[in-house]
Amino acid sequence: MKFSNGLLAILLTSGVLMTGCAIGDDDDDKRRGGSLDVAPVTDVAYGEECADCHMAYQPGFLPARSWQKMMGSLDDHFGENAELESDVQQRLTQYLTENAADNSNYKRSRGMMKSLSYDETPLRITETRYFIRKHDELPRRVVEDNPEVVSFSRCEVCHTQADKGSYDEHQVTIPGFGKWDD
Repeated sequence: MKFSNGLLAILLTSGVLMTGCAIGDDDDDKRRGGSLDVAPVTDVAYGEECADCHMAYQPGFLPARSWQKMMGSLDDHFGENAELESDVQQRLTQYLTENAADNSNYKRSRGMMKSLSYDETPLRITETRYFIRKHDELPRRVVEDNPEVVSFSRCEVCHTQADKGSYDEHQVTIPGFGKWDD
């Protein structure tokens, strides 16, 4: 097929523009969180209340139904009484459900939702198929047998940017083992 110089220039320019748009869209997508990991915690009260005992896990790691169930049974929160004043509990439940994995466009939130069946209501991120698949190459000795880590639930110990919502495997440093390269 033969194109005139004018038509060829239009086609090439369109291709460049389309490529430029794709790059621009990707950059915009990253700013919105579409290709990043999870939205960082933005609610100060949630961070303060929950981080007293453990990392304030990003809401985008569980679906809204999980957060609702968890927040509805704080009197027995994994064996501890974590009850809150009613108004605080309601506000935090709203924050968690509005920012839950099923209401998020972040990469790991989407991955989490794809791994769950419609009727699954996980309460532990570490017991989801998504989490297990992402951590299956880690031997027990580097996490559970490691006195500096102890548990997979301590994300922030190895994921050095976890508090920012970044779980990039290239930013993983396992205490006592160094940078992790699978």
